Amino acid sequence: MRDSSYYNKEGYPIPTHYYAEQNILAEERARLKRLHAFRPVVYICSPLRGDVPNNVRNARRYSRFAVKQGYLPIAPHLLFPQFLNDADEDEREIGIYMGLVLLTKCKELWVFGEKKSEGMIRVIKRAKWRNIPIRYFSEELEEKDGQCESSEALHLDQDRDD
Repeated sequence: MRDSSYYNKEGYPIPTHYYAEQNILAEERARLKRLHAFRPVVYICSPLRGDVPNNVRNARRYSRFAVKQGYLPIAPHLLFPQFLNDADEDEREIGIYMGLVLLTKCKELWVFGEKKSEGMIRVIKRAKWRNIPIRYFSEELEEKDGQCESSEALHLDQDRDD
């Protein structure tokens, strides 16, 4: 059976049209393959409390940055306040706990900004305790090479039962 798109209505071959169409289809398949490629999951760690609207905007920017770098970002501090009240200490604790559970599913922890909140410090301590690689970035999305916090600064021994 002849490929109908290779021939015109009168039965004459039209290879230019056929091969152009095949190239377009191949490019589309390659584009979809690139978009659906494996993306390692990374935990986005940045402040939420304080200037909440600005911090949410920053967390979205950090998440978008991770996507552009080829990663799948998880930002619990963007998700959980949608249905948990951050002002209620019990609900905040539930949100932090659920974030720590999600952290265990991530390949890396990405910490953004100079200022570290109490919740961020807990996440960093848990990542160190579980030997999850940590990468530090400035608010301008530049990676800080060689930055590492000492265990003493984070009081690692206090949360060994987590």
